[in-house]
Amino acid sequence: MIAEINNSWNWKGFTAIEVIRTNEFGNIIFKTDKNEYWRLCPEEISCEKVANNESEFIKISSASEFIEDWEMTNLVKIAKGQLGELEHDQKYCLKLAAVIGGQYEKSNLGKISFSKLISLSGDLGFQIKDLKDGQKIKMEVKHLKK
Repeated sequence: MIAEINNSWNWKGFTAIEVIRTNEFGNIIFKTDKNEYWRLCPEEISCEKVANNESEFIKISSASEFIEDWEMTNLVKIAKGQLGELEHDQKYCLKLAAVIGGQYEKSNLGKISFSKLISLSGDLGFQIKDLKDGQKIKMEVKHLKK
């Protein structure tokens, strides 16, 4: 997973060296070569530094707000009820990411391979990184022949 994070998200300016934890929606907390802690959040198409070091990470990760956001308990319950348990290397996802108008609701939930989720979110993140909030976009989905 480290290689996938670095291949898909290194345009953010980090080198991931260790996955610290993951959740059922493919969020990843990882450590960089600078001992910073980052959170990759595929449903929000975001990857942001959350702590400058381990002690900062321990402090923020024990806060109830962080725990609630990380565990995504209600959304995981809805996803499991609709889609069933995850297979090996699968994560739940939003079919249409929240940042481009997708809703946190049953009809927008799906399953995807973990590596594909990280790759797709990093690719989309790079493509939209310079857009302003609320800026209109035209999304074109192309199917590539194998």
